[in-house]
Amino acid sequence: VRSLSCPIKNGVRPQKVEDGATVWFSYDVTFQDSPIAWATRWDPLMNANPELKQIQWFSIVNSFMIGIFLTALVGTILLRTLLRDFVRYNQLEEEDDQEDVTGWKLVHGDVFRAPQAAAMLSVLYGTGAQIFWITVVTLVFAVFGFLSPANRGGLLTALVTFFVLASTISGYAAARLYSVVEGGEARRLVTMGSAFFFPGIVFVVFFGLNLLLWAYRSSGAVPFFTLLLLLVMWFGVSVPLVFLGAYLGYKQKPSEFPVRTNQIPRQIPPPPLGVPKASYLLVAGVLPFGVVFMELVFILNSIWQNQVYYMFGFLLLVFLILVLTCAEMSIVFTYLLLSNEDYKWWWQAFLTSGSSGLYVFLYSLYYLMTQPGFKGINIASICIYTGYMALMSIAFFLMTGFVGFFASFTFVRKIYGAIRVD
Repeated sequence: VRSLSCPIKNGVRPQKVEDGATVWFSYDVTFQDSPIAWATRWDPLMNANPELKQIQWFSIVNSFMIGIFLTALVGTILLRTLLRDFVRYNQLEEEDDQEDVTGWKLVHGDVFRAPQAAAMLSVLYGTGAQIFWITVVTLVFAVFGFLSPANRGGLLTALVTFFVLASTISGYAAARLYSVVEGGEARRLVTMGSAFFFPGIVFVVFFGLNLLLWAYRSSGAVPFFTLLLLLVMWFGVSVPLVFLGAYLGYKQKPSEFPVRTNQIPRQIPPPPLGVPKASYLLVAGVLPFGVVFMELVFILNSIWQNQVYYMFGFLLLVFLILVLTCAEMSIVFTYLLLSNEDYKWWWQAFLTSGSSGLYVFLYSLYYLMTQPGFKGINIASICIYTGYMALMSIAFFLMTGFVGFFASFTFVRKIYGAIRVD
């Protein structure tokens, strides 16, 4: 359809640009019916680049092999080691010979002792649950074609909306964990932390980077009205939903542990070979990061290199393998910790899988230094990139930490509920 408002006709010579002259621009648009359905509109783009599709399948296979390895490892622990422990412990219980008991049963009177900073752990757990479920919902919507990969603003708007509406999950999960673990006087602190800790970090970083964009007079700066709208969504919607979730969580009866906690804490033996527990955390984060490594490259290219990411089906498969990997890694390290008669597993379970967020941030710095498109950028661009990637890494840390802690908590309750303890 030719523009009717433009006087330029075919065959007119190029116009000489002069001061005060009116410059005309025109273009022709022809619309044609396409037999491609709306839900499969991105398939031709995927088929146009078969090498990219092969890389995606390589990423799936790589993640799947890591998942199989960990599943076999956990299966060995559950089917062989634990079953053997159950038989041995129950036989010793029948013979009334408690002196030969070793391993994780020895700490049955301390395994559910409240950890240090239980309120902070509850806040991180609740925020991780919130991020986990909004990730699931966003991926499902994207896979079914409700979120267009070309409309990045729509995807970001959906994430913010889901995060605000899922604030009830954060308050409820944090309240439930704190009431089960400690149930002390810090209930209000846990509720306030769920409402303001992670959202406050996000807003402070976002506002600081936006001030930097305003100082450079960048067109990418968020208008003041949009910032005001975000504050209204935070204090007017998110905070009340957190309070509602916390109220529902505290109102329910706390779950009971399968064994009683002794009044006097048990002495913890030194770690094997004198290796500190922090070193195990660094090792444990490698495998979850290895699962998402290839997809992380495509996501960073989409965000910072103006490429379109449209393979949400692959991303959903990798996410499911990531959840499985985090759960299994946390269970393995929790079992090894308890077998060494160390009952302080609470923070270890969260940080084991959550440490993968550190590797995500370190790789983002490596990506910044090695990509040709980032050569010669100014300090403001580096600050913006680092700030947003730090927020992404913190969110990844909280989500994977929640998955690992939930799996370990369920595992510990099951194994101590399966033995007979006087």
